[in-house]
Amino acid sequence: MKSVESRGNGVRDVGTLLEALPYIRQFRERTVVIKYGGAAMTDPALREDFARDIALLKYVGVNVVVVHGGGPAITELSARLGLPVEFRGGLRVSDADTVEVAKMVLVGKVNKDIVVRISRHGQAAVGLSGDDGNLFRVETTTGPQGEDVGYVGRVTKVDTTVIDHVAEEFVPVVASVASDEQGRSHNVNADEAAAALARALGATRLIFLTDVAGWLRDASDPDSLIVQAATDEVEEALEGISGGMRPKLQACVDAVHSGVGAASIVDGRKPHSVLLELFTDDGCGTQIRPAR
Repeated sequence: MKSVESRGNGVRDVGTLLEALPYIRQFRERTVVIKYGGAAMTDPALREDFARDIALLKYVGVNVVVVHGGGPAITELSARLGLPVEFRGGLRVSDADTVEVAKMVLVGKVNKDIVVRISRHGQAAVGLSGDDGNLFRVETTTGPQGEDVGYVGRVTKVDTTVIDHVAEEFVPVVASVASDEQGRSHNVNADEAAAALARALGATRLIFLTDVAGWLRDASDPDSLIVQAATDEVEEALEGISGGMRPKLQACVDAVHSGVGAASIVDGRKPHSVLLELFTDDGCGTQIRPAR
């Protein structure tokens, strides 16, 4: 016989399921793009939580697409190979050797680790890069102040054909490297790649996993989280925002203006943050929606 305590927990669990039901209906057969990064990629327990979240989303009928980077792993291998590690304007300076390291790390290791982990939780996944099926085409870009950052690519074209086919049966997992029209490989910012893919797919939601609670009204006050904001509110505030939050907010605004239903900056340090954001009333970060 179950204890009173376990029966009480059962009531709580039923309540959680009932809360999730309308959201499951809302997102069923809709596309959700998730940029995977930060602690959720490096902490072993959070990696497993993320893989289970993705498997569950696929089980309940959500067309989920994962886009990832892997900066710490690139830095680690570059250092071991004696290659310089330099950032300008928040972007990794990427000469030809650095790009080759990025390809090895992102496509050959990080991507396959994610694929295996999701598959182990019951949903088959397929690893892709921006070069597969001509998914991304890029052109060489510069830093925010015009800095020369080498072979860092800005996405100029997205062909979703390969994603459309793969996503019918599998979870696509996309590494953020791609080539330009001359076939030169480029490192691509994973936030930008995820936003570009969400726009091209007409995604219902775009989620950025980060190592912060979300957009804070006061960066020094963790209790000043802005739970929801319209695009016009974000645009008015952008000039006063610095650091890594600004490009994420800009990517959210650009995606929503391009037809993505909503974009969220989510605290990936929390277990099951993806499910909390999609399937609960409170969410798990900051959600950017269209202006009224």
